[in-house]
Amino acid sequence: MNKDFYAQHVWHTVRVPLLANAYDILIGQGILEGLGRDLRESFPVSRYIIITDSNVDRYLGTGLLDLLRQDQMQVDLLSFPAGEESKNMATVIDLARKMVELGADRQTGILALGGGVVGDIAAFLASIYMRGIPLIQIPTTLLAQVDSSVGGKTGVDLPEGKNLIGTFYQPKRVYADIEALTTLPQAEVRNGLAEVVKYGVIKSPELFELLEQHGQEVLGLEPKVTAQTVFRSCSIKSDVVAADEREGNLRRVLNFGHTVGHAVEAAALYQIPHGEAVAIGMVVASRISVSKGLMPTGDLERLIGLLRSLGLPTQVPQDLCTEKLMVLLHHDKKVRAGRIHFVLCKRIGQTLITDEVSREELTSAIDSTRKSQK
Repeated sequence: MNKDFYAQHVWHTVRVPLLANAYDILIGQGILEGLGRDLRESFPVSRYIIITDSNVDRYLGTGLLDLLRQDQMQVDLLSFPAGEESKNMATVIDLARKMVELGADRQTGILALGGGVVGDIAAFLASIYMRGIPLIQIPTTLLAQVDSSVGGKTGVDLPEGKNLIGTFYQPKRVYADIEALTTLPQAEVRNGLAEVVKYGVIKSPELFELLEQHGQEVLGLEPKVTAQTVFRSCSIKSDVVAADEREGNLRRVLNFGHTVGHAVEAAALYQIPHGEAVAIGMVVASRISVSKGLMPTGDLERLIGLLRSLGLPTQVPQDLCTEKLMVLLHHDKKVRAGRIHFVLCKRIGQTLITDEVSREELTSAIDSTRKSQK
């Protein structure tokens, strides 16, 4: 352990206690400044390749490349065009061929520098390149820090749906630098907060209340409150992943809002950001929960109120027809034996998983979420 690195930069540590693949999530400020020294001591490999996208490359990629080289590390950088449109097999193959050109071997490590798309692509690439090479996650968006960089799920999209090709592959470590978030437009911070709201609904009334009381501070990226938000979110995800690494049962609670959310993303041709789509999906799932008598109406109102206070959408867009969403829902990974499995809510902090949602209940919830302001 590099004690100086921890003392200077790391405010919180979350252990993901998997039997064969345990790792730490380090959360703090200025972590990237000391990254090279910690990597050299903790994960010595022959070389590293930074995988990033064109946006992150401009703000952070070249700077990190220079910092690591100043620390006498052998490191290169590969980037691809930013956006969900790049999250496909063609991008993975292109990056893999470029790694071959660079002479990357099984002693090469990948540094995934970026948001959820970068993390998914880089992790998938690490899992299949020469049958698996070391992976370090360096999430630079709030959404990636609280969710997508943790847990080992990788994937790329097909025209038929999101994340339909992928693997489970755990990183060696996750470095969540709160300072990196200052490069984000506020819309991206809102995007990440949708996943934090999800954690509150499924597992932690306390986190939900923290957002009700201090959400504006997180939107403003106040460092201590933001770090605490990331810490609490990662702690919840760590507990769930440790209990169910490969999404056999319990881990499916993390899909709250994602079933309809993924369909909204695909129907909108990925022009609606992931977090916004999840926010809409959470409202639809909660409306189903209320209609079944599972969730108090007051909790639905609290959810809608919190999402609105954070600037997140609570309605299905008018131009996304219900029938199109229904077709996409049946392409989702959560369909089993032709039945869609939904994560529904009993109350804030408690959920259940069921396939007993009728077509009528689902279409009614979608339509009412499109029309209603409540």
